[in-house]
Amino acid sequence: MVSWISMDEVCHLLGVRPQTVYAYVSRGKLEVMPDPADTRRSLYRAEDVAGLAKRKQAGRKHETLAANTLFGSEPSIPTALCAFFRGRPYYRGQDAVSLARSATLEDLAQLLWGAEQPVDFSSATLMRSGKPGRVAAFTALASLAAAGHSTHGRLTRVLHNEGQSLVGQLANAFGAQPGRQPLHLRFAQGWKQSTQVADLLRTAMVLLVDHELTSSAFVARISASTGASLPACLLAGLTTLSGPLHGDASGRVQALFSEVERLGEDQVVAHYLSTGLPLAGFGHHLYPDGDPRAAALLALFEPPEVIARFIQKVTNLTGLQPNIDVALAALVAHHRLPADAAFGLFATARSVGLLAHSLEQLGVAQVIRPRGRYVGPIPNMPQGART
Repeated sequence: MVSWISMDEVCHLLGVRPQTVYAYVSRGKLEVMPDPADTRRSLYRAEDVAGLAKRKQAGRKHETLAANTLFGSEPSIPTALCAFFRGRPYYRGQDAVSLARSATLEDLAQLLWGAEQPVDFSSATLMRSGKPGRVAAFTALASLAAAGHSTHGRLTRVLHNEGQSLVGQLANAFGAQPGRQPLHLRFAQGWKQSTQVADLLRTAMVLLVDHELTSSAFVARISASTGASLPACLLAGLTTLSGPLHGDASGRVQALFSEVERLGEDQVVAHYLSTGLPLAGFGHHLYPDGDPRAAALLALFEPPEVIARFIQKVTNLTGLQPNIDVALAALVAHHRLPADAAFGLFATARSVGLLAHSLEQLGVAQVIRPRGRYVGPIPNMPQGART
């Protein structure tokens, strides 16, 4: 549950004066609400205060300065693509979970890219050589990056057209059936799944499109700031996404599920908890009350029985809720999708977000700023709300 504390407690925990607290609120670093017991007073979100205290403490340590800063300044990139408010992600001010109920990946591309025309990911080119998967995708994308044209001096609509082609070809490389249908239907056809499963794939991809300034988005934006081609920007972002601590975290969860299916949930949970090993896919620092993306996806299907028992047991014993990586791995296990399907869905969906960050960066004059990052406002967001 979200907890709230008084001004005096905030000042004590951070070692600052009230004026500094007001500054944190005005910069969107600290969420505030009226005190129900006394409307003349305010309460402050304890999780935000804890995060500020942690960053402040780390800043005092010379050995952590290089890890947490870039050229002595925090990486700060203005973006209006994605923000967080009260434990939920928003795409350009629209609730991502609500969008996932009916929107397609094509709809999200039009929204995030600011495209005037509907986005079409159909591609006549089959960007694949050999077995579908990340090897085929990265190999083909690297070839396109090597021969790509700089983004400088090119019209926005031309870049949108190129982005459409890149996402469509990337999906082909991960096994989507070439054609003119929406990508979730093409993936279902390529993986020999029903239209009901296709709708689950659609939901998953919409939930995975963007997640604010992640490491992969940051890398894609740095590439764009140099004038690199769109395929180069996308390749830079996707190679970063492929790390097991980022977009391929679902692969760690799949390995964990394999242990559960082989040994049983009781033995696996006992081993991890007795040794203090982290359980991949549980908990998320941005969602202390649970990842709403995972809850939305898991509500649409029943994971295999042993996996469902494992998820429940971990939640009961640790208090940690499953995040989107667990939901994605459970979806793959339930419908017996190809081994690389989880990463393929994540990479294809996030390619829309990475291209959106690249396109947005082309209008940003300065990459590094001396203060924290700014995220575009959400309509009707109270002043000082955490983004």
